[in-house]
Amino acid sequence: MNELEERVRREVGVRLFTVLAWVPERRALRRVHSSHPEQYPVGGEKTVEVAQDWLATCIEGRQPYFGRDRAAVREIFADHELIESLGCGSIINVPVLGDDGEVLGVLNILDAEGAYDDASVAAAQAIAGDAAAWLKGGAA
Repeated sequence: MNELEERVRREVGVRLFTVLAWVPERRALRRVHSSHPEQYPVGGEKTVEVAQDWLATCIEGRQPYFGRDRAAVREIFADHELIESLGCGSIINVPVLGDDGEVLGVLNILDAEGAYDDASVAAAQAIAGDAAAWLKGGAA
């Protein structure tokens, strides 16, 4: 997973990177990788108290969520104060899909406000496919 994080750093840019496995039977997300384990420990789990719009986009719609600025991050994420304290104000969430299209998890890629654009989202989507094999083996 460190190789995946390094690729994200090179091709997209990132301050905070986490990978969450989707646990559909509990409608929960479980953290399986974190660039900041002190603030976002591996094994931590979020039952989806995240905004319904986010769920509809990333999990149900299997599309990336792009929060361009701090206002977008605040609107969706309850932990926006911690996110901002790490210098992050822009986010790309990309669903990781299995061979049959099921959602295996989500890549969370965050950086300073204004750091990302539509090309960044496209680069993140291209990288997400590389996480599928790892999530299949490392998540449940």
